[in-house]
Amino acid sequence: MSPLSYTPRDELFLWWLAEPTQPRLVGRLRLVRRTAGHPGGVSLEYDPAWLAEGLALSEDLPLRPGEFLPVENDAAAGAVDDARPDRWGERVIRHIYKPPRLSTLEYLYFAGDERFGALGVSSSAQRYEPQPQPVLPVVGDVPALYELVRRIEAGEPVDEALQRLVAPGTTLGGARPKALIQIDGHPWVLKFADAGDPNDSPLVEHAAMTLAARAGIAVCETRPIALVDGHAVAVRRFDRADGRRLHALSAHVALRAAASEAGYPELALLLRRRGDPAQIAANGAQVFRRMVFNVLIDNTDDHEKNHAVLVQARSYALAPAYDVLPSGQALGYQQFRVGAQGLDASAENLLSEHTAFGLRRHQALALAREVAEVVDGWQAHFAACGVSAGDLGRLAEQIDRPYLRGERQSLL
Repeated sequence: MSPLSYTPRDELFLWWLAEPTQPRLVGRLRLVRRTAGHPGGVSLEYDPAWLAEGLALSEDLPLRPGEFLPVENDAAAGAVDDARPDRWGERVIRHIYKPPRLSTLEYLYFAGDERFGALGVSSSAQRYEPQPQPVLPVVGDVPALYELVRRIEAGEPVDEALQRLVAPGTTLGGARPKALIQIDGHPWVLKFADAGDPNDSPLVEHAAMTLAARAGIAVCETRPIALVDGHAVAVRRFDRADGRRLHALSAHVALRAAASEAGYPELALLLRRRGDPAQIAANGAQVFRRMVFNVLIDNTDDHEKNHAVLVQARSYALAPAYDVLPSGQALGYQQFRVGAQGLDASAENLLSEHTAFGLRRHQALALAREVAEVVDGWQAHFAACGVSAGDLGRLAEQIDRPYLRGERQSLL
């Protein structure tokens, strides 16, 4: 169904695409209008066949008959909420597709076939019929993609030759311009700098992600791609593998479904409860390392949509880290809860709830020291990645400011 032929409706259909050649109907999606005391958004009702043979998509969507309602305004029920486009995707939908109505249901539909995870949205209950979108562009199309995102940012018309490159359902939360490309037969997310960004933020992200890997953190693979001015960064998708689509949940959805606060200790405890028992220690250490790194590198944009879990059978596995880079705000606090002092970005707070990660205090301190030693050499690593002297100077104003440098040194 083309955007021009789309007629607003109050019901669409959710499909399971783990095996893309064998889609399975999950259930009905319905538009829920906001009323006094009740959020509006999109509900889910499982199909009887899915109830008999499927799996609960998230803990707040157990396999039982009935309609599951959204718990937040302009959101979808449970795991369906992660099938929505991010803020950039919504912007693309408004600018390119111009649907006649802009409800949460439309955003779910127009996110298309390349959305995050293993869920798809169709206009039909008999066949998986998503919003049609083109074949993924390749690296050779990057200059045209760059032209496309700049036109969207400027609110300029986009001709059909460029429209064929757009895929709005790219990734989890974020407003930075992005697209999807294919590299060596695998889909990657291609991220650009915001217009007016003083730093070459895509190259900075590549440097930060590779620095995190040196600190023992499992991260998504990244590749910088040179543009006429600056770079884009390609990030390999973790929700695709060997032609399959992997069911994944943002920490926002997974923790909300578990009625947990949004924080690193809570994520570690969730993985202890729902993860592979053989990976409990490894998962706790990974979440702890990630928390320490984000604090020390001044990544204060570490909110719950910038962490995810992969659903393997009925257990959870921690997804590789993504969207890790200095925020350049010097806030002194995080978006994801750190410890007993809440969001505070301090060494004391990092170590305050070590038991939630399955660590004794001396073990937590040893891991924190390892991460701090790597972060202490961030300038040399960033320079080796090609980050300019000007960008290094601006980043150092936050990462090496007296307060954060002192917290780092206290861990060494």
